[in-house]
Amino acid sequence: MSKTTPSVPTETAASDEQELGAAGSQLSTAPADTLATAPGLGVIGWARWFWRQLTSMRVALLLLLLLALGAIPGSLIPQSGTDETKVADFRAAHATLAPVYDRLGLFHVYSSVWFSAVYILLFVSLIGCIVPRTWQFVGQLRSRPPGAPKRLTRLPAHTTWRTEAEPEQVREAALALLKKRRFRSHVAGDAVAAEKGYAREVGNLVFHIALIVMLVAFAWGQLFKAEGNKLVVEGDGFSNTLTQYNDFKSGSLFSTDDLNPFSFGLDKFTGTYETSGPNTGTPRTYQAALTYSVGAYGKDKKAVVKVNHPLVIADSKVYLTAHGYAPVVTVRDGKGDVVYSDAVPLLPLDSNVTSTGVIRVLDGYRNAKGVTEQLGISAFFLPTYTKGMETASSFPALGNPVLNLTPYHGDLGVDAGIPKSVYQLDKTHMKAFKDAKGAQLRENLKPGETMTLPGGAGTVTYEGTRQWANFQITQQPASGWALGGAIAAIFGLAGSLFIQRRRVWVRAVKGDDGVTVVEMAGLGRSESAKVPEELGDLAGILYDQAPGAPDPGPSDSPDPQAVPAEGAEK
Repeated sequence: MSKTTPSVPTETAASDEQELGAAGSQLSTAPADTLATAPGLGVIGWARWFWRQLTSMRVALLLLLLLALGAIPGSLIPQSGTDETKVADFRAAHATLAPVYDRLGLFHVYSSVWFSAVYILLFVSLIGCIVPRTWQFVGQLRSRPPGAPKRLTRLPAHTTWRTEAEPEQVREAALALLKKRRFRSHVAGDAVAAEKGYAREVGNLVFHIALIVMLVAFAWGQLFKAEGNKLVVEGDGFSNTLTQYNDFKSGSLFSTDDLNPFSFGLDKFTGTYETSGPNTGTPRTYQAALTYSVGAYGKDKKAVVKVNHPLVIADSKVYLTAHGYAPVVTVRDGKGDVVYSDAVPLLPLDSNVTSTGVIRVLDGYRNAKGVTEQLGISAFFLPTYTKGMETASSFPALGNPVLNLTPYHGDLGVDAGIPKSVYQLDKTHMKAFKDAKGAQLRENLKPGETMTLPGGAGTVTYEGTRQWANFQITQQPASGWALGGAIAAIFGLAGSLFIQRRRVWVRAVKGDDGVTVVEMAGLGRSESAKVPEELGDLAGILYDQAPGAPDPGPSDSPDPQAVPAEGAEK
């Protein structure tokens, strides 16, 4: 078996490419680079030139980079569709910068004109790139591998030897060997032509199609998404209707009719914490036991929702996002009639769930003189009270709960129609209750204890404590398509990077002395050691079936028994 080297004189490079002809063509479905081609005159010429630039890989990568860069402001700057409060705070803090951001659409990046333009151009570019490449690849699959070039020794990886086997026997053995190695093979004249590695182009196309699927899925999800929050106290429930949400936002094409019909109730919230060591107070378990049903007449089912383990119903997901305490408070007027009795969710202030809030008695309360008033009671709750730590809880669990109450009476101002926080008390039209010493009335209550309002104004009783959980209900269609597209894109990209498309030819002809001369050569799309290695492996197996013949004279140096794999050099 003789050996050859890949070095080819520069002046013969062009002639070698012409000599390869169809054998070296179509190893890729990538369109020709026409960026440097000047457009023809006229509207059609300019339109054709613009389309070629838009559908080129270079422009597609540029658009993808612009899309990634455009998403950066959406992550750093408050977005009006996500948090209106932060946007309002930003406007108040940056009076000069805010108008500039408004003009650039930076408060609503993902729905801005410029971001949508990049998004749509990338979408069109990918489609314009995929369609012709797909048809070209289908044509390649339907056609046979091209015949062997006239001079196989000009290819980068080649080997040759002489054998006493007949040319037909060598070609038949080569054809069987290549088909066994999963090459698409056929006999073309005096040679066997084979090709392998089509999965590379399949991966390329899958990657591009997956990008389109992801773009469509993201766009669909943004247009038809819905997201809301609901605070639920143990024993209470939620029905997936717009009026049940504490806050709600949705995509521009979402309709309330698109809400999935389901409901659930919070049976019990369970939270456990580290009790010793440097991580004392760190949560170990956060889970909510729910009873839910789907549809108007669905059967009740049990589920446990944990952090990052939502309840999935159709394309809706119920996430557990927060937890706190809701002391049960009963308020009686001077006559002893119950005017308020409910669990009051309080807002946590720290990791030990020190909480604050307001108890509002809006209707039914009359003071000692029989005059209708409203009560507002500031509440400060410590799940675990420790003497000497009156301002904060020492542990997040209910170890020694204490409820600090500061009552006021008067007008809460809720009838003015101005939105007010449920966790803050507007004292503008309220008066504090005074104790016997003339100081503002304030008491610490333990479960079961009662605070008596002065002057026969009534009582406030701390009955016990329930827990609440906050749930985020999201509905984002096409999220499964987006995930599937991302996974397909990863596998497609891996295939296009690590699979090499290559061709192998085996020619067997009678030499001048009547001995069969076998030539083998391989060609890959790019420079790689895999082609010569694979060619050497194939040549070694074929050499065993068609062993080398003695050389015609002593001047020839190749050893007929040399291992063929060593002759496959690049």
